This record gives sequence, structure tokens and C-alpha cells, in this order.
Amino acid sequence: MPKRVDHEERRTQIAEALVRVAGRRGLHAVGMRDVAAEAGVSLRLVQYYFQTKEKLLFYGLQHLTDRFTARVGARLSAVGPDPGPRATIEAILLASLPTDEESRTFHLLYSSYSILSVTDDALAAQPFIDNPDAAENALTGLIRQAQEAGLADPDADARTEAISLLAMTATMGTSILVGQRQPESAVAVLHHHLDRIFTTARRPAPGGPPAAGEGRRVDG
Repeated sequence: MPKRVDHEERRTQIAEALVRVAGRRGLHAVGMRDVAAEAGVSLRLVQYYFQTKEKLLFYGLQHLTDRFTARVGARLSAVGPDPGPRATIEAILLASLPTDEESRTFHLLYSSYSILSVTDDALAAQPFIDNPDAAENALTGLIRQAQEAGLADPDADARTEAISLLAMTATMGTSILVGQRQPESAVAVLHHHLDRIFTTARRPAPGGPPAAGEGRRVDG
């Protein structure tokens, strides 16, 4: 009786081979023949599942995203059953920093794909990600949730803070990749900004003295 082929398992096998070889050589230098050799399968088989290199790269990116989601989930599970808004944001941001081999590969390939899609018409024709604002919307919602619970500065603009955190994390991730910054330094910077956001504003009571840090107006 012929052995049944699990097509999704075979696709995953090829995608993981792409991730490994691209992590070593760079996404731009990877061909379908390289991926076939890494996966231990024929070029014809890779072409059967992914008719073009662009489709293979896009599937590989989706595979990376799934692995990233699992990594965030593992961080949250380690925190406990109810991690709260700050711990959830921290898990998302720290998982995207290249602090180990897997997260380094994720950051490298994700950045490479986004850059290649700017100049490669075939890649540009594919959606880079299904919902490009998903992370921004998620962080914005978490910050607003914390504000409503009195756990974050009520005067902070949640959307602006979310955009800033994501942009800062992406930039620091690149600086780690090129050796400009150590992971510990990037983590410290993130904690600094999270401490700033997740600190309730001190408001003076009506008619009372100004809150710490507020100056008094002196006329004349």
C-alpha cells in the first residue's frame, strides 16, 4: 500500500529549509535549488509545491510569522494565566528582538523580505502581510486597556505610543544584527519606555499643591 503524503508537512519541511539556508546566506541569495538541497528533496518537488521562488518566499514568511506567534505564546505562558497588558506588550516586543538564533533569523528574513518587496515586482504583487496594522492595533488596544484600568498614563496617546514602540524595537533589532548594540542594552531601553507608559499620571487634588515636578508660576 503506497505511503500517504502529508502535503502540509512537506510544505513545512521545505519552508524550514528555506529559513535555514536564508539565515546563513541571506534571502536575496537563495534559490529554489538551494532550498531543495537543504531539505533533501528534488528541485522538481519544490517546484511542485511552490511554482515560483516568490511563492516559496511568501510561504516561508508566513511560516516565520507562525513561529513568532508561538514564541510570544510561550513567553506569555511563562508569565501566568493572566499576564495583563504590559506583560503582553513586553512579550511581543522582546520576541521580535534578535536575542537568540531563532529570533535573529526572524528579524533578518522579515526585514530582508520587506526590502526586497520594494524593488521586486513579483514580490510586490503579493501581500507582504495579510493585516499590516495588526501589531499596531494590538498594542494600541492593550495600552488603552491599561489606561482604563488605571495602569497606564491616562494622558498618553495610545496609538502614538504603540507606533513608537514598534518602530523603536525594529530599529534596535537591526542595530543588534549589525553589532552596534548588545541585546541587553536594547531590552533596557524597551523597559525604560514601558516604565514611562505604564506609570499613572500624578494629578493634584483640586485646590491642592501642584504635583511633584510641576512648577509654580511666579509673576513679575
